[in-house]
Amino acid sequence: MKVSTRGDYAARALISLALHDSEHPTSVKEIAERTNLPQPYLEQILLAVKGAGLVRSKRGVGGGYVLARPANEITLAQVLAAVDGPFTALPTEHDHCEGHCVLQEVWVGVSQEMRDQLDTHTLADLVARTRAGHPAQA
Repeated sequence: MKVSTRGDYAARALISLALHDSEHPTSVKEIAERTNLPQPYLEQILLAVKGAGLVRSKRGVGGGYVLARPANEITLAQVLAAVDGPFTALPTEHDHCEGHCVLQEVWVGVSQEMRDQLDTHTLADLVARTRAGHPAQA
C-alpha cells in the first residue's frame, strides 16, 4: 500500500509545524521553504487539514497556520484521512471466484495493519525522532 502524495505532503507540513511549535502562526511560504514543497499545492493541503480540525489559521499580516491540538494528539492516520478521506475496509462479500476469497482476506488484513500502524504514530513521536536524528523504530 502506498501513501498518496497529498498524504505525504500533509504529514510533512504538520511535522514542520510541530517541530517549530510556536504560538505564532507560520506562513504557507515558510512551511513550503522548510519542507521544499510546492506552495500552491501546500495551500490546498493546508485547507483540507484545517477543515479536518488539525490546524487553525490566521489571516493577514503575521498570519499563517498553527496546530489546532497538541502534537501528541494528532496521529498520522488523522492527517492522511484529512486529505485522502477515511480509511475504508474493503468489501467482505466474496464472489467465490478462484482465489478471490483468500486474497480478499489478505487485503482486509493488510489494510487494518496499515491503519493500526498509522494510529500509533503521533506528530510528537515523529518530532522526537527527527530531533534525535531519525533512529529506527523499535
